[in-house]
Amino acid sequence: MNVTANQTETERIQLVGKAGSGSPRGREGWRDASRHLFLTAPAFLLITLFFIFPIIVVIVVSVTDPEFGFQNYAWVFTSPLALNSALTTFVISLSVTLICLLLAYPYAYLMTIVSDRTRGIMTMLVMVPLWTSILVRTLAWVVLLQDSGPINAFFESVGIGHVQLIRTPLGVAIGMAQVLMPFMVMPLYSSLSRIEPRLVPAAQSLGAKPLVAFFKVFLPLSKPGIFSGSITVFILALGFYIIPSLLGSPKDPMFPSLIQLQVSGFLQWGRGTALGVCLLAAALLALFLVTKLTKSGFTIPGAQNR
Repeated sequence: MNVTANQTETERIQLVGKAGSGSPRGREGWRDASRHLFLTAPAFLLITLFFIFPIIVVIVVSVTDPEFGFQNYAWVFTSPLALNSALTTFVISLSVTLICLLLAYPYAYLMTIVSDRTRGIMTMLVMVPLWTSILVRTLAWVVLLQDSGPINAFFESVGIGHVQLIRTPLGVAIGMAQVLMPFMVMPLYSSLSRIEPRLVPAAQSLGAKPLVAFFKVFLPLSKPGIFSGSITVFILALGFYIIPSLLGSPKDPMFPSLIQLQVSGFLQWGRGTALGVCLLAAALLALFLVTKLTKSGFTIPGAQNR
């Protein structure tokens, strides 16, 4: 190994690495890498057996049942029922994400400024619903939203009149937003709690009004939490089945309900798996777009680019 004073630091590191590959220290590094690979092998095996292999089977069935070809995907992209289901799924998922973001942001912000005791109570209020069965919570919403339920009774008592809530996309969005709220609150709180609290008062001391200081200083810094919570809620909302089945209308099925109908009702495994592959592709596309927006330094409209 010949290291001279004229060589750059990178060249020196490369020479040292090459010289050390055959040394006892280099062999020890290979043994460590082999040991780590051996320890992680069970995890890779489990992921392959229970995640990658089933996805491959679903993709194969989607192009081979009832015969080899892309007729199932052609049906997905031309059938009015499938297209209407895709539109319903996308609109409801996007609406649920927006509802969760608007309600969770002020809640998460309050969690950053209250005392530790109050913050603990607020955290429990968010987490306790997660420990309750989703079926029980959905049945509770069935009771609340039905035509003779307490919500409609309240509306009629204040003069609003009867509002159709159950068997509508609005009822589905309400139920899904309540279930998915913790998945928006916790990423937001994690992001907001890391923001320096003196930044907004500093901006106000320089002449910015409170709303201007919030939108141009605080809101851009919370962008990672907004993106993280939004993509989590959106992807989870795409695959919801129980709530749309109990609160929604059979005339406007979401994608998971349509998959169940094709597989269990019509025994059309090819169409059902094609719908599942399209649902997976939509989730991956949403994740890709959010990742690109995050890396490109996307600025929230109305907020100052940092």
